[in-house]
Amino acid sequence: MADAWVCILMGSDSDAGVMSRAADALDELGVAYELTVASAHRTPERVQDIIRDAEKNGARVFIAGAGAAAHLPGVVASLTSYPVIGVPLEGSALGGFDALLSIAQMPGGIPVATVAVGGAGAKNAGILAAQILAIGDPGLADRLQASRSKMREEVAAKARQVERRTTGR
Repeated sequence: MADAWVCILMGSDSDAGVMSRAADALDELGVAYELTVASAHRTPERVQDIIRDAEKNGARVFIAGAGAAAHLPGVVASLTSYPVIGVPLEGSALGGFDALLSIAQMPGGIPVATVAVGGAGAKNAGILAAQILAIGDPGLADRLQASRSKMREEVAAKARQVERRTTGR
């Protein structure tokens, strides 16, 4: 799976700021991806073409971000048997909660992995996609492990900067 890559879709270019966090996570891990806009409602044929071509060209994980009714992740999942990760976006009066529920409540047989709403979710989607690909890519598994080690070191350094104790104990 070393040549496998991730296809990232979003329903609107206004989602690019958030969905770029998935791409950033993949960049940090050296995972190839393509990021594009395709609307489940406005351009369903484009969604179908993207999924078909992506599969043909080696995409093995899909990330789809959507707000409000959040149909894009489910539509993508209906078109592929590869893993789909849905990122709920804050695009409505409900702050993304509606998108979270829409993505999480897929019917039996068409699963979509669901992450947190917004930027943290998009970042986690990128990392989760890399973890899925790492099952068949030992080099990627090593990079993921190194990333975790770096994160632990950063937290320890921050802890040292803020820790303090009273002198009375």
